Amino acid sequence: MEINKTSDSVDKTASAASYQITEVLGEKGAQLRNAEQQLLNNYRYIYGNPIASLGMALVAAGFLLNRLLSDR
Repeated sequence: MEINKTSDSVDKTASAASYQITEVLGEKGAQLRNAEQQLLNNYRYIYGNPIASLGMALVAAGFLLNRLLSDR
């Protein structure tokens, strides 16, 4: 009788843990799909607007260079 209670407790705990893992994996999968979509959108913008993308990269590089070389 005591073994059945322990077994039932283990089964319930394993079931709850499995459910939580399934939920977390589902959320992480959705986050990965969103990140993939964002990367594709960024790629499409850069591919479609090379001059503007190059200009933004140069401005960002200039900003970083200024921050690195400026006296504080």
